[in-house]
Amino acid sequence: MTIEDLQTLCHQLPGVTEDIKWDHHLCFNVGGKMFLITSPDEVPPTASFKATPEQFEQLIGQPGFAPASHLARYHWVHLDDVARLNPTRWAQLIRESYRLVVEKLPLKVRKQLGA
Repeated sequence: MTIEDLQTLCHQLPGVTEDIKWDHHLCFNVGGKMFLITSPDEVPPTASFKATPEQFEQLIGQPGFAPASHLARYHWVHLDDVARLNPTRWAQLIRESYRLVVEKLPLKVRKQLGA
């Protein structure tokens, strides 16, 4: 997997936008809230995403995963190399992160997204 592959997966979801934050992090957002943060300039490229509390505990016990700096208290997970996961697993994790963020958006925004 590459950052471009992650972009493709993210843009398959309704209402996704992307922007650059903190000078070099490519962030994917829905309703103005982040659900995936990537570091395309790092070698290898890395990514962080939101998870359920259960997923968080499970994932951080696996090689390459760690609590995301500054966001772990919100159950964000950091992956040290986006190529560690196959497209199917990435699609699952991205959809789940997206869903968790959409759940917290105002009703009006969720309706606009069709959620």
